Order: sequence, then C-alpha cells, then structure tokens
Amino acid sequence: MTITEKILASHAGGDVVKPGDLINIRLDLILANDVTAPIAIEKFREIGVERVFDKNKIVLVPDHYAPNKDIESARQCKVMRDFAREQDLTNYFEVGRMGIEHALLPEQGLVLPGDAVIGADSHTCTYGALGAFSTGAGSTDVGAAMATGEVWLKVPSTIKFVYKGKLNKWVGGKDLILYTIGKIGVDGALYKAMEFCGEAIQRLSMDGRFTMCNMAIEAGAKSGIMAVDETTLNYVKGRAKRPYEVYASDPDASYENVIEFDVLNIESQVAFPHLPSNTRGISEVGDIPIDQVVIGSCTNGRLEDLRVAAEMLKGRKIHPSLRLIIIPATQEIYRLALKRGFTETFVEAGAVVSTPTCGPCLGGHMGVLAEGERALTTTNRNFVGRMGHPESEVYLCGPAVAAASAVLGKIASPEEVVGSGE
Repeated sequence: MTITEKILASHAGGDVVKPGDLINIRLDLILANDVTAPIAIEKFREIGVERVFDKNKIVLVPDHYAPNKDIESARQCKVMRDFAREQDLTNYFEVGRMGIEHALLPEQGLVLPGDAVIGADSHTCTYGALGAFSTGAGSTDVGAAMATGEVWLKVPSTIKFVYKGKLNKWVGGKDLILYTIGKIGVDGALYKAMEFCGEAIQRLSMDGRFTMCNMAIEAGAKSGIMAVDETTLNYVKGRAKRPYEVYASDPDASYENVIEFDVLNIESQVAFPHLPSNTRGISEVGDIPIDQVVIGSCTNGRLEDLRVAAEMLKGRKIHPSLRLIIIPATQEIYRLALKRGFTETFVEAGAVVSTPTCGPCLGGHMGVLAEGERALTTTNRNFVGRMGHPESEVYLCGPAVAAASAVLGKIASPEEVVGSGE
C-alpha cells in the first residue's frame, strides 16, 4: 500500500484499504477557523450532544478576519471564542498568541507523522509534509466530527511525483508546486493523493515541504503527502507532546500514475491570472508593472520565506510605485523575524509588517485590491476577485521573486536585483 492507504487503513481499524473504498476513520485532530467554525458549531448543536468528543483534539484559530476587521467578523470570532470556553478546549489560540492555522499547528506540535486530520479549510492538506493524512472538509462534516471524532471518506488513489536533481539558485518549494500544477492543471489530481518524493524533495527544508503540500488542493487533490525522513523527525523532535507512528509506501505500492521532473529544468515560476496553473518561468514573464506585493500566508509566511525576502531587501528600498505587505505566519515567526533583524530590514526598505493574519489572501483585509490594480503575491490562489475587485489581477510566485519585484516595481527575477553571483 501507499503511505496514504496505510494511514487510512490504520485509522479505519483494518489492515487493508484500496482506492475507491468508502471508510469511516477516527481522527487525531479537527480544525476550524473564524470563517468556518461558526457554521460547524451550529451543526454540532443540531446533533444534540452537549460535549465535544475530546476537548484536546479540536483546534480553533481566529486567523482569516482577525484581528477583527469589522462588526461581523467580531461576531464570528466571538461565536468561536465562546464555544471554546464553553467546551474548555485545550487548543484555542487567541489573537496575540495565534498564527495562520496551517503554519501554527505544525509549529505547536499538534499534527504529527501518521495522523489523520480534517480541517474546515481547503489548505489543511499542508500537514502532509509531516507524513500525515490531512484534508479539507466542509463545516457540516467538521461539526459532526467534533461530536463523534470520526469522518467518512473515499480512499483516494495516489499519483507519485518524483523530483530529480538539484534545485537552481532561488528556486524553492513554491516554484516546484507551481511548475507541477502548470503541467497537470487545476484538476490534474482531482480527488487523488499527491505523493511528493525524489532527491530534490529530500533536500527541501520543512518550510519548503509545507509550501508544496499546501498547494496540492490547487491541483484538485484530496491530499498531498511526503515520506518521513530525518528532516521531518528533526522538526517534530521537541514539538511532539504525544506518541506518533511513521508510515512509508511499500516498494511495490500501486500508483495511478508516476510523473517525473528534472528540477534542473525548473526556474523561478510565476502564475498569471486567473488560475494557479497558468504558470510561466520567470524568463518568459515580460515587462509587467505591479501595484502591490504580498509576502505571507499559509503558503509562504514562514521563517525561511522571510529570510529570503530579507536577503533580497537588505540595504535596498522598495520601488516608489508600489506597496509591500509582509505578514509573518505566526507569533513565533514574528518574534524570530524581529530577533534576526528581518523586521528592521523590511521597515527600512519601506514595507508594512503585519500581525499574523490570512488578511489579503482571501480579499479580507490588510491589502484588498481596487479596480485595475495588479498584485504579485506568495499566496496560493489567483482566481477572479480573490484579493479584491473582480477587475484586479493577482500573480503568484515565491518569496525571492516577490521581494525582487518589490525593489524593481515590476515582476522580476532575483538575479536582476542581486546578480547571478550572490
């Protein structure tokens, strides 16, 4: 079996599952945020039970419209906060202690290898980077799961993606996943598990791995996943507060398809409007001026992303024609960015540095676009109206391209700013 099938079999209480099986699995963790939790809570109450199945296995994070941007978002957050207090939930993360959920949960050691996790947010697939099965679910399923500790699903078949070779300078996890989605399309892995492997993945940092699994949903996937290795175990060490089990795909596991890439052929990528699959290499972009750059989100707001941006911006100023918004993904990342001087570099360059929030990624706040404006962003989606006005444009990229472009006022390669020798 594949790693995904082994985790699902274990959580279904059996020895074997195969693609297409309908199963019930017990869950190790259930997640919701200020947009999705109020609906889940309403559905939970309709069931008629008084208490959640396990107060330690439900995580609530106000991150989308928090800090509260208006009265309605304040109400949403209050519903979640009141429920967390009523149920005495262990893992409610208030503003000031929180972070963007998909960066926060791994950082806090709440998701571990071998886990089965659902979240009322499509980018819950992020945790596959830890060798866990994690997937997004609707608020109704999450409400039921809070009562029962279980969810039913169909076992997905798996597509194996093999990345061979050594990454080029300034190319990271965001470029690999954008390139992949560009090749297979936004429905190229519809309801499949995307299993990422190969020497390029083995050399990738945990931050880069989270980025890749985060965007599996942008190819239509049920989940993204990577095998546990020394990098994973070093990340989990000191964070894990409970036992976990490591699974690996069998050498003779059956895959729906195997797709191989030589990463030497992959340069920095940019996804053009209005699909994450509309990708081009940076050398093919042309002259595209921009009004706003955003570095952050559950995709690229981690410390490594901020380090790359700080390297690019050190001693430089952003172009006067645009605004640069930088959003550390958690309070801990914010603290480390301060400690290492990244935040000072950003402010001196002319950037805005925000408290952790999903904010502009979904057109919520902290950087909504007006009609005709064009943004380059390290977020995960660029659908029509995703970041504001339906007649605005969103381009996706990694942190190196984002920071370089902020300096030059147009979509640009890092080499245009620092040269090829640095």
